[in-house]
Amino acid sequence: MTFDWSAYLKLAQELAGDDTGSPGEEAKLRSSVSRAYYAAFCKARNHLRDIDGHQILSADPPKVNVHKYVRDEFKNSSDISRKKIGDNLNRLRIHRNKADYNDVVTGLPQLTTASLKWTHDVISALNTL
Repeated sequence: MTFDWSAYLKLAQELAGDDTGSPGEEAKLRSSVSRAYYAAFCKARNHLRDIDGHQILSADPPKVNVHKYVRDEFKNSSDISRKKIGDNLNRLRIHRNKADYNDVVTGLPQLTTASLKWTHDVISALNTL
């Protein structure tokens, strides 16, 4: 079944405290996948910027695809923990793209569960670097 994209407006209204009706479970799951990705991505980006001293991330507008840059910096590291962070960021990005752009997403509950786990793993790993 094709997703009704206007359900995101209902969810946005609910989150803003202007509840005009339930957005439905699918909109909540899609938003969960998307927000999980951004939680992991922003924590990883900020780690590169604030801890590792990467200056390229502060350009406005960015001169590179910051999402790819962050993933690649972790994936291409010789450190196993960093590689795993990069791999999880890539998995999260793939799931986020499905949730944010595809009209039909099969296995959305499982995709959501995996995304939440990977985000937890990324944030935990970042806290130990």
